[in-house]
Amino acid sequence: MNETPEVALIVGGGPSVSASCARLFQADQMRVAVAARNIEKKPLQKLQADFGVHLYRCDASDPEAVRKLFEDVGDDIGPPRLVVHNIDGRHNIDGRVSEIFRKDITEADPELALNTIKNSAFSAFLVGQQAAISMLAGDTPGENHRGTIIFTNATAAFKGVPKSGAFAIASHGKSGLAQSMARELMPKGVHVAHVPIDAAIGWEQEDGSRWHRLAGTAEDDNMSDPKYIAETYLQIHRQHRSTWTFEVILRPWVENW
Repeated sequence: MNETPEVALIVGGGPSVSASCARLFQADQMRVAVAARNIEKKPLQKLQADFGVHLYRCDASDPEAVRKLFEDVGDDIGPPRLVVHNIDGRHNIDGRVSEIFRKDITEADPELALNTIKNSAFSAFLVGQQAAISMLAGDTPGENHRGTIIFTNATAAFKGVPKSGAFAIASHGKSGLAQSMARELMPKGVHVAHVPIDAAIGWEQEDGSRWHRLAGTAEDDNMSDPKYIAETYLQIHRQHRSTWTFEVILRPWVENW
């Protein structure tokens, strides 16, 4: 008799890392759920139509919405053994970058700064909390690996650049959360990993090129390819517990760091 497929939940839906993870996890025989504030976006609808990905509307900065998300996913396809938090807090619900960015500290809107922190670090806390509750309550298949929680982060996880105070707070907070959770949960069988991506991410366009809204079109692998970011995430989930990775910083070979 075949084993029950693993369930993967990706929180934060878009055409780049989240979409690449969804496609790869589904190809690895997982049941895949993607949660986003706006599930009508074309890339998410395509994931549902082409790959059978389950879509859930969720504001991940709302504690009750996150609790219900895990409840609904558990009821529909099973409790997730792989949870990816892929929200950095920079974008509005319509996909535009928040006006808090590229603002002098003397001009930054405090309300927009608070929203950035809520959408990134606080939502990571809520998702991590519900993932931990679910995984610790479940059975422990082979080798006591209860599940994996991966937090995507950015350069601001370890470097606060000028005119980016709100994002630095959010990203540093997410980094600290991941460290705390890893120290608490890994001895209990839950693998927690933190993945800062120190690069522009060039996601594939309809013509086959890869593009980033600020960096332009990718040339000679000068941007991170979300397809290979997804492969890193799957490899983290498959690691033997004697060599669990906590932090992987990803950057292309030509990145200046």
